[in-house]
Amino acid sequence: MELNDATTALAALGQPTRLSVFRLLVEAGPEGRTPGDISDALSLPGATLSFHLKELAAAGLIRGEPRGRSICYRADFDAMRGLLEFLTRNCCGGDRGQCDPGDCT
Repeated sequence: MELNDATTALAALGQPTRLSVFRLLVEAGPEGRTPGDISDALSLPGATLSFHLKELAAAGLIRGEPRGRSICYRADFDAMRGLLEFLTRNCCGGDRGQCDPGDCT
């Protein structure tokens, strides 16, 4: 992942509703969720959810796939891993052995 892509992804996740939607889709795994399920789980009106799904998709963090008359949304785990790798690329001066989160206690 490059700087511009990471900036776009982080900007999309920097909004509380979009972060909640993304986390819900990550939790759902490869099965994903329909907009109705997402709306019910997060108590979001359809128009609001639609706007946030569009923003997450434009950032490359989620993908929608037709499922009958609805769309199933899934987190793009490759994009998520790419963002995490971008954020930790030079962690601890490039010595990843020093980057154990357990050491921060």
